[in-house]
Amino acid sequence: MRIVEVRHPLVRHKLGLLRDAATAPSLFRQVVGEIATLLAYEATADLELADAQIDTWAGPLQVGRCDQSRITLVPILRAGLGFLPGVQVLLPNAPVSVIGLRRDETTLQPHAYYQRFVRDIAGRTAILIDPMLATGGSAIAAIDALKAAGVARIKAIFLVSAPEGLRALEARHPDTEVYTAAIDERLNDHGYILPGLGDAGDRVFGTPEG
Repeated sequence: MRIVEVRHPLVRHKLGLLRDAATAPSLFRQVVGEIATLLAYEATADLELADAQIDTWAGPLQVGRCDQSRITLVPILRAGLGFLPGVQVLLPNAPVSVIGLRRDETTLQPHAYYQRFVRDIAGRTAILIDPMLATGGSAIAAIDALKAAGVARIKAIFLVSAPEGLRALEARHPDTEVYTAAIDERLNDHGYILPGLGDAGDRVFGTPEG
Protein backbone atom coordinates (compact mmCIF):
# COMPACT_ATOMS: atom_id res chain seq x y z
CA MET A 1 0.00 0.00 0.00
CA ARG A 2 1.33 3.42 -0.90
CA ILE A 3 1.50 5.63 2.19
CA VAL A 4 2.54 9.29 1.86
CA GLU A 5 3.19 11.21 5.07
CA VAL A 6 3.17 14.85 4.00
CA ARG A 7 5.80 16.55 6.14
CA HIS A 8 5.76 19.97 4.50
CA PRO A 9 6.66 22.66 7.05
CA LEU A 10 3.27 24.34 6.66
CA VAL A 11 1.47 21.05 7.29
CA ARG A 12 3.54 20.39 10.42
CA HIS A 13 2.94 23.93 11.68
CA LYS A 14 -0.81 23.74 11.15
CA LEU A 15 -1.01 20.27 12.68
CA GLY A 16 0.60 21.69 15.82
CA LEU A 17 -2.27 24.19 16.05
CA LEU A 18 -4.78 21.36 15.84
CA ARG A 19 -3.06 19.36 18.57
CA ASP A 20 -3.36 22.30 20.98
CA ALA A 21 -6.34 21.55 23.26
CA ALA A 22 -6.91 25.31 23.64
CA THR A 23 -7.61 25.83 19.92
CA ALA A 24 -11.19 27.06 19.53
CA PRO A 25 -13.63 25.27 17.17
CA SER A 26 -13.62 28.16 14.69
CA LEU A 27 -9.83 28.08 14.29
CA PHE A 28 -9.82 24.28 14.39
CA ARG A 29 -12.23 24.15 11.42
CA GLN A 30 -10.20 26.71 9.50
CA VAL A 31 -6.92 24.88 9.95
CA VAL A 32 -8.48 21.48 9.20
CA GLY A 33 -9.59 22.93 5.87
CA GLU A 34 -6.16 24.35 5.14
CA ILE A 35 -4.44 21.03 5.79
CA ALA A 36 -7.08 19.23 3.72
CA THR A 37 -6.19 21.45 0.75
CA LEU A 38 -2.49 20.69 1.14
CA LEU A 39 -3.11 16.94 1.40
CA ALA A 40 -5.46 16.99 -1.59
CA TYR A 41 -2.76 18.78 -3.59
CA GLU A 42 -0.42 15.85 -2.94
CA ALA A 43 -3.09 13.22 -3.56
CA THR A 44 -4.01 14.65 -6.97
CA ALA A 45 -0.47 14.99 -8.33
CA ASP A 46 -0.97 12.13 -10.79
CA LEU A 47 -4.42 13.00 -12.13
CA GLU A 48 -4.58 12.83 -15.91
CA LEU A 49 -5.08 15.92 -18.00
CA ALA A 50 -7.08 16.21 -21.20
CA ASP A 51 -5.97 18.52 -23.99
CA ALA A 52 -8.03 21.64 -24.60
CA GLN A 53 -7.67 24.48 -27.09
CA ILE A 54 -8.09 28.05 -25.84
CA ASP A 55 -7.64 31.53 -27.28
CA THR A 56 -5.08 33.74 -25.56
CA TRP A 57 -4.02 37.33 -26.20
CA ALA A 58 -1.24 35.91 -28.40
CA GLY A 59 -3.41 33.40 -30.26
CA PRO A 60 -4.51 29.77 -29.87
CA LEU A 61 -2.86 27.64 -27.21
CA GLN A 62 -3.22 24.01 -26.15
CA VAL A 63 -3.59 23.56 -22.39
CA GLY A 64 -4.31 20.75 -19.96
CA ARG A 65 -7.66 20.35 -18.21
CA CYS A 66 -8.43 18.09 -15.26
CA ASP A 67 -11.63 16.11 -15.86
CA GLN A 68 -13.39 16.28 -12.49
CA SER A 69 -16.28 14.24 -13.86
CA ARG A 70 -14.10 11.16 -13.31
CA ILE A 71 -13.64 11.86 -9.59
CA THR A 72 -15.92 11.66 -6.58
CA LEU A 73 -15.17 12.97 -3.11
CA VAL A 74 -16.30 10.63 -0.33
CA PRO A 75 -16.40 12.08 3.19
CA ILE A 76 -17.19 9.69 6.03
CA LEU A 77 -19.98 11.25 8.11
CA ARG A 78 -19.82 13.16 10.26
CA ALA A 79 -16.21 14.22 10.88
CA GLY A 80 -15.35 13.96 7.19
CA LEU A 81 -17.67 16.89 6.48
CA GLY A 82 -15.26 19.16 8.30
CA PHE A 83 -12.47 17.97 6.01
CA LEU A 84 -14.48 18.24 2.78
CA PRO A 85 -14.42 22.03 2.07
CA GLY A 86 -10.62 22.10 1.99
CA VAL A 87 -10.56 19.38 -0.67
CA GLN A 88 -13.29 21.16 -2.64
CA VAL A 89 -11.04 24.21 -2.91
CA LEU A 90 -9.03 22.21 -5.47
CA LEU A 91 -11.85 20.07 -6.90
CA PRO A 92 -14.95 22.29 -6.77
CA ASN A 93 -16.81 20.45 -9.52
CA ALA A 94 -16.21 16.89 -8.32
CA PRO A 95 -19.51 15.37 -7.12
CA VAL A 96 -19.73 14.27 -3.51
CA SER A 97 -20.70 10.77 -2.41
CA VAL A 98 -21.23 10.17 1.29
CA ILE A 99 -21.18 7.26 3.68
CA GLY A 100 -22.30 7.42 7.31
CA LEU A 101 -20.45 5.20 9.78
CA ARG A 102 -20.78 5.25 13.56
CA ARG A 103 -18.20 3.55 15.79
CA ASP A 104 -19.42 1.43 18.67
CA GLU A 105 -17.33 2.73 21.56
CA THR A 106 -17.42 -0.67 23.29
CA THR A 107 -16.48 -2.96 20.40
CA LEU A 108 -14.77 -0.23 18.32
CA GLN A 109 -16.54 -1.69 15.26
CA PRO A 110 -18.16 0.60 12.65
CA HIS A 111 -21.88 0.48 11.90
CA ALA A 112 -23.18 1.95 8.64
CA TYR A 113 -26.30 4.11 8.87
CA TYR A 114 -26.35 6.01 5.56
CA GLN A 115 -24.94 5.77 2.04
CA ARG A 116 -25.48 7.94 -1.04
CA PHE A 117 -23.11 7.50 -3.98
CA VAL A 118 -23.11 9.28 -7.32
CA ARG A 119 -24.84 7.04 -9.90
CA ASP A 120 -21.84 6.38 -12.15
CA ILE A 121 -19.36 5.94 -9.32
CA ALA A 122 -17.92 2.74 -10.83
CA GLY A 123 -16.02 4.74 -13.45
CA ARG A 124 -14.53 7.28 -11.05
CA THR A 125 -11.53 7.69 -8.79
CA ALA A 126 -12.83 7.97 -5.24
CA ILE A 127 -11.08 10.28 -2.78
CA LEU A 128 -12.03 9.09 0.69
CA ILE A 129 -12.00 11.85 3.29
CA ASP A 130 -11.78 11.39 7.07
CA PRO A 131 -9.72 13.29 9.66
CA MET A 132 -8.61 10.25 11.68
CA LEU A 133 -7.43 6.75 10.81
CA ALA A 134 -7.47 5.05 14.21
CA THR A 135 -8.32 1.33 14.25
CA GLY A 136 -8.98 1.47 10.52
CA GLY A 137 -12.46 -0.01 10.90
CA SER A 138 -14.39 2.91 9.41
CA ALA A 139 -12.01 3.33 6.48
CA ILE A 140 -12.10 -0.39 5.72
CA ALA A 141 -15.91 -0.44 5.84
CA ALA A 142 -16.09 2.61 3.57
CA ILE A 143 -13.67 1.09 1.06
CA ASP A 144 -15.59 -2.20 1.18
CA ALA A 145 -18.71 -0.24 0.17
CA LEU A 146 -16.90 1.68 -2.59
CA LYS A 147 -15.46 -1.50 -4.09
CA ALA A 148 -18.85 -3.20 -3.89
CA ALA A 149 -20.17 -0.28 -5.97
CA GLY A 150 -17.49 -0.93 -8.59
CA VAL A 151 -14.84 1.65 -7.71
CA ALA A 152 -11.42 0.46 -8.84
CA ARG A 153 -9.14 3.27 -7.63
CA ILE A 154 -9.34 4.79 -4.16
CA LYS A 155 -7.20 7.50 -2.61
CA ALA A 156 -7.68 8.23 1.09
CA ILE A 157 -6.65 11.38 2.94
CA PHE A 158 -6.42 11.57 6.73
CA LEU A 159 -5.19 14.28 9.06
CA VAL A 160 -3.66 11.83 11.52
CA SER A 161 -3.10 8.07 11.21
CA ALA A 162 -2.24 5.39 13.75
CA PRO A 163 0.19 2.61 12.82
CA GLU A 164 -2.45 0.06 13.85
CA GLY A 165 -4.98 1.54 11.42
CA LEU A 166 -2.48 1.63 8.58
CA ARG A 167 -1.59 -2.02 9.13
CA ALA A 168 -5.25 -3.04 9.22
CA LEU A 169 -6.00 -1.05 6.06
CA GLU A 170 -3.03 -2.50 4.21
CA ALA A 171 -4.02 -6.04 5.17
CA ARG A 172 -7.54 -5.56 3.79
CA HIS A 173 -7.05 -3.07 0.94
CA PRO A 174 -3.37 -2.94 -0.11
CA ASP A 175 -4.28 -1.17 -3.37
CA THR A 176 -5.48 1.96 -1.53
CA GLU A 177 -3.31 5.10 -1.66
CA VAL A 178 -3.04 6.93 1.67
CA TYR A 179 -2.07 10.56 2.21
CA THR A 180 -1.75 11.77 5.80
CA ALA A 181 -0.32 14.72 7.67
CA ALA A 182 1.12 12.51 10.42
CA ILE A 183 1.64 8.91 11.45
CA ASP A 184 1.30 9.08 15.21
CA GLU A 185 2.65 6.84 17.98
CA ARG A 186 -0.15 4.38 18.76
CA LEU A 187 -3.74 3.85 19.92
CA ASN A 188 -4.76 3.96 23.57
CA ASP A 189 -7.00 1.36 25.22
CA HIS A 190 -10.10 3.20 24.00
CA GLY A 191 -9.03 3.25 20.36
CA TYR A 192 -7.99 6.92 20.29
CA ILE A 193 -4.79 8.05 18.58
CA LEU A 194 -1.86 9.20 20.73
CA PRO A 195 -0.95 12.02 20.69
CA GLY A 196 -3.70 12.59 18.12
CA LEU A 197 -6.18 15.47 18.20
CA GLY A 198 -8.87 14.21 20.55
CA ASP A 199 -12.26 13.64 18.93
CA ALA A 200 -11.89 15.50 15.63
CA GLY A 201 -15.63 15.46 14.94
CA ASP A 202 -16.46 17.01 18.30
CA ARG A 203 -13.78 19.65 17.86
CA VAL A 204 -14.88 20.53 14.31
CA PHE A 205 -18.53 20.88 15.26
CA GLY A 206 -18.02 22.30 18.75
CA THR A 207 -19.91 19.51 20.52
CA PRO A 208 -18.90 18.22 23.97
CA GLU A 209 -16.22 15.58 23.98
CA GLY A 210 -16.75 12.22 25.61
